[in-house]
Amino acid sequence: MSTVDRWEEERSVIADKGEIGFIDYEDDGSVCSYNPIEEGPIIISVPFPFVNGKPQSVAVGVTVSDKITIKNTTTEPVELWGVKIYASNPENSFTVSVMEPPRSDSDVEALRTFLESYSLEDRVLQPGDNLTVWLSCKPKEVCLHTSAVHFELENETIERVVFLLADDKISQSLAPSKPYSRGTRKKKQFSVDSFVTGPRPSRGRKPRMVRNRLPRYIIPNETRELLESKQIPNVVEEGISTSRNYVPYFKNLLIMEEIQLEEDMRSYDMECVSFRRKGNQFLSLEVPGLAERRPSLVLGDAIFAKLASDYGTTSPPYQGCIHRVEADEVYLKFDPKFHSRHRDGDVYNVQFSYNRVNMRRLYQAVDASEQLDKGFLFPFEACGRRQIITKPLVPISCVPNEEQTRSVEMILGCKGVPPYVIHGPPGTGKTMTLVEAILQLYTTRKHARILVCAPSNSAADHILEKLLIEKAVEFQQNEIFRLNAAARSYDEMNPEFAPFCYFEDDVFKCPPFEALLDFKIIVSTYMSASLLNAEGIGQGHFTHIFLDEAGQASEPETMISVANFCKRNTVVVLAGDPLQLGPVIYSKEAERYGLGKSYLERIFECEFYSDMDENYITKLVKNYRCHPEILHLPSTLFYEGDLIPCKDGTSSFMKNVDFLPDKEFPVLFFGIQGCDEREGNNPSWFNRFEASKVVDIIRRLMKNGDLHDEDIGVITPYRQQVLKIKRALDNPDTPDIKVGSVEQFQGQEKEVIIISTVRSTIKHNDFDKSHCLGFLSNSRRFNVAITRAKSLLIIIGNPHIICKDKYWNMLLWRCIDNSSYQGCAPPERQEFFDEEPPEEGWYGDYEQNYGSSQGADLNEESSLPADFPKPTGWGEESLQTEIPKPVTDQAEWSDGWK
Repeated sequence: MSTVDRWEEERSVIADKGEIGFIDYEDDGSVCSYNPIEEGPIIISVPFPFVNGKPQSVAVGVTVSDKITIKNTTTEPVELWGVKIYASNPENSFTVSVMEPPRSDSDVEALRTFLESYSLEDRVLQPGDNLTVWLSCKPKEVCLHTSAVHFELENETIERVVFLLADDKISQSLAPSKPYSRGTRKKKQFSVDSFVTGPRPSRGRKPRMVRNRLPRYIIPNETRELLESKQIPNVVEEGISTSRNYVPYFKNLLIMEEIQLEEDMRSYDMECVSFRRKGNQFLSLEVPGLAERRPSLVLGDAIFAKLASDYGTTSPPYQGCIHRVEADEVYLKFDPKFHSRHRDGDVYNVQFSYNRVNMRRLYQAVDASEQLDKGFLFPFEACGRRQIITKPLVPISCVPNEEQTRSVEMILGCKGVPPYVIHGPPGTGKTMTLVEAILQLYTTRKHARILVCAPSNSAADHILEKLLIEKAVEFQQNEIFRLNAAARSYDEMNPEFAPFCYFEDDVFKCPPFEALLDFKIIVSTYMSASLLNAEGIGQGHFTHIFLDEAGQASEPETMISVANFCKRNTVVVLAGDPLQLGPVIYSKEAERYGLGKSYLERIFECEFYSDMDENYITKLVKNYRCHPEILHLPSTLFYEGDLIPCKDGTSSFMKNVDFLPDKEFPVLFFGIQGCDEREGNNPSWFNRFEASKVVDIIRRLMKNGDLHDEDIGVITPYRQQVLKIKRALDNPDTPDIKVGSVEQFQGQEKEVIIISTVRSTIKHNDFDKSHCLGFLSNSRRFNVAITRAKSLLIIIGNPHIICKDKYWNMLLWRCIDNSSYQGCAPPERQEFFDEEPPEEGWYGDYEQNYGSSQGADLNEESSLPADFPKPTGWGEESLQTEIPKPVTDQAEWSDGWK
């Protein structure tokens, strides 16, 4: 570049370019808001002004220019000592000139004579003069481009800060389709005291009567009035220390939660919305945000619809029952008259009803806990320490390590109360240990009856598959049963599990009482286990109850299995990690007063468990998942450095990862300054610039063909970012790359994990921290996110935002210190003092999927033996439906059924 030399002979000395740090244009509005009246006699225009409150979007590789006018409004000459690009980020991405930049179609001579530079030297502005200076930017990468331009006068320096958002084809395709607005919900209410009912989903043949009918558990008026006046019941404030106030304490917490869920459900109410026809039977309704938060809508729920033009009339609304939930859309059936009268273009007001069945199950479980031996609820009240007598173990499914072997031996030797705990930090083989213990009981205890519960359908399926693929065990027909709620779609399950399920008329059912008595192993979700109690299975039927991922369940949820089925000699095994994700609670008050603390975490406070007494707990410490450098930080931060990396060797694909500075340090932080965005009336955030980078990295990883799409996982905290990345990856070359929230990855592992943190502005980051959303201020979400990768962990995010959190800051600087940081200039090193940590949210991000910790992907090819025996008399045919197959990694819908 040549320096422009068209200015007066007298010139100042232009200083070297400075450095520009992170400027948050949304947080610091002063950098973009100029008032010429207040600035003085020299008026300087703002180049590249914002559009709708955001920087302009430009294409990567295309030069863009805008003029800056400098006007002397005084009656005296003013000396302009110089104009310079003080700093740019990325470096050298902006230039200035006094010549108008040539257009792309300019002739060769215009291109040859054009001169631009990083600085322009001095001249005098006569009274009333206007000087035009051109600012140009040629972005070379996808990110926010920032420049500070200084105009040096005799007595002052005036600064103009410029922002441009550089897009490539991918990021541009993900730009907001329409501006964000809060939408128009819950504006007009209509009475639903009477309505025209709609047909409910099939429940098979005529339902049989259950032995234990679920009580209604209507919330007492006085309790509702107390809570709605923002007062806390005394029994809640007192907490629990003994069994005396256990039941009223948890029932009041559940009422607090239910009132919050009612309020959340009302937020779905909409007006002036349209239905679309789906096939010959259904009308569909798009419900923005449906897949992102709870309470959600499930099969069998109802909505009430009324023509907007009928508002204020006495005509009754129509009830529409939900027959399918698919992403942000529900499929409904109304009374036939509604369907026949409906015309495309009709607009309706819609109200949603709340399904209480799961809350009623929780109330019932808390009531049932009164019958439990006090050693279950409060192990410290048990008389003295127990001593378990063990026998040598002959492994069945694997060659367990020392801790795993000891754990299984203790479970086999346990005689009952209190529970035995397998503390399973990430990647330590917790599921394998559970499976080994279950197989040992199945093969060596003739009269053993085993209940296995997991927090989600996919996690329960994962355990079932691990049991069934064990070739050393020959299962007898009709001895293993996978219990599914009626609300679960058959299409969501691996069809090879169908022989181990029970269904009538295309609907999952619980088999009759007499059939249930014959099973030696029943696998269920926590919530669906209540169906066993409804059928009459009582305390003492199961000799052993295994609760997997027990740290994810609230205590009342845990009690569904424990309180309903345990006697003093029932062996209860809790497997999980209280340092990973906890229960999802939606009432902040209920969470704060204890509903967010799992039963597993609470008994960890008992000295028998906190002292790591092997008669009560085994901690697994050998990690078989992660590369040592990936494991180092979580082991140090959360597990007192106890975790021992045991992963075999370096994966072969790593030798071809050309963008990794050091193959021996497989953690890379890529810093990118993007932009937080929302669109339409969807409250979820996304960052299209990070999404583009995710796609770029995936392409580079897969270009050599030695890494498969199923080896890669993408974790991001906001549902809209999940959808944007999936859209960007929607091509035949990458069909099986899993993209989801942290909750969807708990219990899973991938060779490569890419994390997109999304946040790029301070004020939104502060909002997340105060509401415990996203990644920040939740150490458990951090712990899970960074321990899913086996061989390579890549973080994409704004380092200036990430560094505000203690744990993410440590990860950032661990990468920087190991020369494994790329991208925008990092922030200065942050110092965190030993202060009280922010209160962590256990209720989770409102955009997270409730209970959606996924086990094995249901799309994966099953490893069940082809000749595995299929029980007779059970449904084996694929169920047919005219409705499109749902996305399998959406939220795990509730087990509810009315």
